[in-house]
Amino acid sequence: MLQVLGLEQYSIAHHNGSSHGISRIIRLAYHEDPAYVPLLKRAYELWRELEQETKQDLLCITGSIDTSRGDLQGYNGFKKSLQSAQEHDLEHEILTGDEVNARFPGYSLPSNFMAVYQPEGGILASELCIAAHIKAAQSHGAQFHAPEKVDTWKVDDVTGIVTVFTNQGQYTARKLVLTAGSWMPDIMPELQSAVVVERQVIGWFSVEHPDPDCCTPSGKFPVFLLQDETDYWYGFPQFGHNGLKIGKFHRGNNIIAHPKHLDRTVSVDDEQMMRGAISKFFPVANHEMTKAAACMFTTTQDSHFIVDLHPKHKQVVVCSACSGHGYKFCSVMGEILADLALTGKTQHDIDFIRFNDARPGQKDMMHSLQQGGAPVKPPPTSFPSKL
Repeated sequence: MLQVLGLEQYSIAHHNGSSHGISRIIRLAYHEDPAYVPLLKRAYELWRELEQETKQDLLCITGSIDTSRGDLQGYNGFKKSLQSAQEHDLEHEILTGDEVNARFPGYSLPSNFMAVYQPEGGILASELCIAAHIKAAQSHGAQFHAPEKVDTWKVDDVTGIVTVFTNQGQYTARKLVLTAGSWMPDIMPELQSAVVVERQVIGWFSVEHPDPDCCTPSGKFPVFLLQDETDYWYGFPQFGHNGLKIGKFHRGNNIIAHPKHLDRTVSVDDEQMMRGAISKFFPVANHEMTKAAACMFTTTQDSHFIVDLHPKHKQVVVCSACSGHGYKFCSVMGEILADLALTGKTQHDIDFIRFNDARPGQKDMMHSLQQGGAPVKPPPTSFPSKL
């Protein structure tokens, strides 16, 4: 009989990590890499199954906009998103900035911007989704202990049994799945040379417009990823709180040494940073900031995930460093991690997110993992940007 125990150092759906703040974007047109699209298609199926099983509305379809200057040199988010849509035959439209503004009055894109509109993009109610996953797992017999913090773990070289030590006791198991997010370097120190933890700020800005639905999920305001000359922004219509929600990917000078050092106070500088994009691209929301929050990204040098069996201990599954774009994959990642834990393999193509010493920043980490705890380099203070 399969027995499953989940350990969480805080409460379920807490505000200390990377999943709070009401909402997360889900989208199919994927500038990060077309290889994610098959995983996304399965993720959508599993989110809908979770809705049916728990009888909750968790996924709200709004459509998605991926936009940048059409002639932007170097990394071009519009062109990358278009590539993924074309490679996987996704339904999409190519729109100019003016066409986006005419169709979606909450937008105010420059005329020289181009956009990919994909109708299946939308919003996941992130905290509700976590609670729904817990409820569904419990209905199938899983147990959860929260709050209970994992301190360390070890594998018996003779029996292969894993022992997990927590602040309340210890547990033994045949398999272990590690998904500690920004705390992964604490329980897997070899990752310190391969990932950084970033402070991330999001804000909600009040909307004033003659059409009260111009920034709601009614089909008039798709979720967006917007790239200008130096920055990458993401945002949502009003959902679960009054205000258009916006954040900025990989803001400079935001690396923190450890999650416990996260500054959760949203400063005047933080607000002005977000308001700069609001005033330029979404002036209908250039009004009161009604809410703000700080969370964390755990980021690799190539901005891809790490999902694989531990190189030395094959009974240990590792999933972390989702680099600021992982939440939408939670449903399919659960399926992948179950596959890896139970059979050591998965039908899903995850080769591009496995451990690989050819990936930027992973050579030292791979050596350390294979040696089982050899010294690692100090954590990096920054990673190169794609932009």
